[in-house]
Amino acid sequence: MIEPSRGLLDTSVVIDHDVIQPALLPDESAISAVTLAELAAGPHATGDVHERARRQDRLQWAAATWDPLPFDAQAARAYGLVFAAAKSAGRTGRARLADLLIAATAAANGLPLYTRNPSDFAGLEAIVRVKAV
Repeated sequence: MIEPSRGLLDTSVVIDHDVIQPALLPDESAISAVTLAELAAGPHATGDVHERARRQDRLQWAAATWDPLPFDAQAARAYGLVFAAAKSAGRTGRARLADLLIAATAAANGLPLYTRNPSDFAGLEAIVRVKAV
């Protein structure tokens, strides 16, 4: 019997969820509280009323679909490793803070990270398995 796949969805996957082939996604998915925070900021980051409404709809859908994994003490410890790996790879930690926090959440929970932007997680391969979709 094949075990169902599990994974943490990056914000990019949640945003594009309706256009991604389901076979590319895990059978059981989760999101990070950091992703929910990024989605909550989204409607405020645009002046276009139609785009604001679309982003608000995506936020409400995500909040109703998943109970986000918290950024807890275990994720905070994993963040130190993620930050060090990003720095070693020549990437500044502050520039992609949300990405690193999401990666740390995946690592702390032993989940692969599904993303539309695998280059955002370059250098973290030893800490979290990144799956491009």
